[in-house]
Amino acid sequence: MIGRALETAVDRLRASDPGWSRSRRALSAVLGIGIAVPVLAALGPPLPVVLIGAVGALMAAFTISDPEPAGQAVSLGLVFVVGSLAVTSASLGQAVPPLDGVVFVLLIFVAVYAQRFGPRGIALGSAPFFLFFFAMFLQTHIEQVPMLLLALAVGLAANAVVRFVLLPRRAGRELLAVRRSFRTRLSASVAAAANHLAAGGTQRTDKPLRRAGDRLHEAVLLIEDTIGDVFDDPKAAALLRRRALEVELAAQWLAITTRKACADQLDDAVRGDLVARLHRFRSLIERDPRDLPVISDTAEFSELLVSGSRLGDRAEPGDEVRRAIAELALADLNAQRIAERDFSAEPEPPEDEEPERTPVLAYDNRTRSAIQAVLGGGLAVVGGDLVSHERWYWAVLTVFVVFLGASSAGATLVKSARRVVGTVVGIFAGALCALVVAENVPATIVLILLCVFGMVFFARTSQIAMTFFITTMLGLLYSLLGTFSIDVLGVRLAETAVGAAAGVLAAVVILPVRTRAVMLDDVGTALEDLREYVTQTHGLLAGVDNVNVIELSRTLDRDVEQVRTVVEPLTHPISLRAARRDYGWYVVDTLDAVAFRARHIAARAQPGLLALDDRLDAVTTRIGANIDTVLAAVRSPGSAGHLEPPPGDDGVRPDDEPATRVVLASFAKLDEAVGALGKAFGVAPGPGSIGTGEATHPPRAETGG
Repeated sequence: MIGRALETAVDRLRASDPGWSRSRRALSAVLGIGIAVPVLAALGPPLPVVLIGAVGALMAAFTISDPEPAGQAVSLGLVFVVGSLAVTSASLGQAVPPLDGVVFVLLIFVAVYAQRFGPRGIALGSAPFFLFFFAMFLQTHIEQVPMLLLALAVGLAANAVVRFVLLPRRAGRELLAVRRSFRTRLSASVAAAANHLAAGGTQRTDKPLRRAGDRLHEAVLLIEDTIGDVFDDPKAAALLRRRALEVELAAQWLAITTRKACADQLDDAVRGDLVARLHRFRSLIERDPRDLPVISDTAEFSELLVSGSRLGDRAEPGDEVRRAIAELALADLNAQRIAERDFSAEPEPPEDEEPERTPVLAYDNRTRSAIQAVLGGGLAVVGGDLVSHERWYWAVLTVFVVFLGASSAGATLVKSARRVVGTVVGIFAGALCALVVAENVPATIVLILLCVFGMVFFARTSQIAMTFFITTMLGLLYSLLGTFSIDVLGVRLAETAVGAAAGVLAAVVILPVRTRAVMLDDVGTALEDLREYVTQTHGLLAGVDNVNVIELSRTLDRDVEQVRTVVEPLTHPISLRAARRDYGWYVVDTLDAVAFRARHIAARAQPGLLALDDRLDAVTTRIGANIDTVLAAVRSPGSAGHLEPPPGDDGVRPDDEPATRVVLASFAKLDEAVGALGKAFGVAPGPGSIGTGEATHPPRAETGG
């Protein structure tokens, strides 16, 4: 039982952290602190000086993420320069108020604005801000500055030892971990299909099948973000991303054909054969990906490919599932070949694109957020000082955190709520831990290191969890410094509430950007990319041009994920109006349907597949016109326009080839999905339109947020 629970925990960790990159970064922070603290303690400085060294090691692991070791070394040196200025300013400012408040608020602007410059900008903006905060938290003095700078240098050097010697990034190992994570999700998807087919397609087994598909999609997105870090060849990394997408699309097609097979009246022998095939394929997937040559040479693998690709002219029950299994097996084989750096069956990888230059001075969302953060920080200084003359800086920290990555007033409100929730829970956890390990220094240090690991590990995925670990850690630090009390934690909560209120007020009053406005902008971007996708896919299918439509479909996927993030303030439970939540979910769900159909077409689009076929021109022209109509409504809300109605059928003929039938049917579904999306933005269907279920009556559009 314990072994099974441990295996499940490792599986979930692998799925949430493919490549173990987040785990490595969190462990780097812990080890860096573990090296810096003993070295500094041996020199005998006061505890606040030792803790500044620990914070330096933590911030280096937390913020420096340049892709190359040389770039990381440069960033470490620059962080020491800007961090030294921050620590010196904080130590001087505490003796000359209100200089400390002025500098702290200016650092907010620098930290938020610097995010536009990529990984190094984030490091050089965030590190000095947090070092300034901790210097105020530890109440450092100007006469301690030489020792503080030495401690900072030791902390950064400790991180360098961990980063370049103890835990260097090993691309090969991380890539293997990514592949194992991917195959774990793929295996779960195949198992869910087998269970659904064996049960005859019940509602109870359909839910796990859908959940497995969603998790596989999430895993592919996580893997795509990780491949660039673990694959040293950018061209090969781009090719591997495309092959991973093909596997995802093949798995989705397997789920679709499985549901269709369940709707047919299959006899027990056919059903048993299909279930057995799925289980055999799953047993091959679950093997170590390094066994690829052995797997691809087995009789089982060959039989799956041959029986699924050499089907007779007369359709037999279960043929679609057999073909789907063969396509998935072949897609997986191609992806694993690229992971093994075997490009023998591939065309030349695409050329790298020149990166765009980031302007130093520009007015955009980053600049707007930086201005809001400065004004919110000013309000937090005033409000925080009213709560506590000694700990007002907590409110400023909250303002900084809630503005990181927030693109609208609604997003700021959601982040503020999460910050408060994480703080409240963390206060109780910190108080409990401090009381349990009171005067037990080793136990306190162990718990602090556990909090450091959790804070870094969850930094990118859960603000509530990150805030919880930060607050718990600070409660333990109060205990270590001998200043712990329930009253102090109460002040911490009050300052967090003040900072959250200041951040929300600044976001709502100063240069406000409504959630709906940002959503419309991002939906417009998605529609523009969809228009490009339809145009390029037409050229590929007509044999006019040979383009990579799979890459275009992935761009559309990214657009939908961006909309999902932006719409979260509407769909979040904090939004009390059910109509707003329904509207937000409707937009996301219809865009999901659009992206799915685009992926489905991309996976089966072949050059010249529909050359000289009038149906291709008809469907792509109609979809393009409808996209333009919806885009006009999104860019100019309230503009008049009507959707061109689709024909009564999908245009498929009995004598069409299977690939032709699939592509045309998917185009028909894409046409319907675009029409459903248009209804969310007030675009009326044209005369003769046919309603399609709940899409006919979308929730009413909301303008708040």
